[in-house]
Amino acid sequence: MSFRRAAKVDDNQKEVVALFRKLGWYVLIISQLKNCCDIMVSKNGHTIAIEIKDGKKPPSQRKLSTGELKFEYEWKGAYELVICDEDVIAIDKKIPHISEA
Repeated sequence: MSFRRAAKVDDNQKEVVALFRKLGWYVLIISQLKNCCDIMVSKNGHTIAIEIKDGKKPPSQRKLSTGELKFEYEWKGAYELVICDEDVIAIDKKIPHISEA
């Protein structure tokens, strides 16, 4: 019987998830799925597939795997690559905010 090794999680995933949640996003962590993105985020009717790469690593170590590239190409919805906190903030600013009354 063969077992699949656990997918490697980027060192900054915990911080990226925490920042999305702090900004009011619902976060679903799916990084253990093969050939998929790392997380799905949703806020105010907008859902985005997010691939996380660690910005502290050299660009050669931040390349998307074959499976990640395939997912990005075939995904029919919003998709973003996040490398740092500024990327999360930029995504948050792109979506319309619903004011609380």
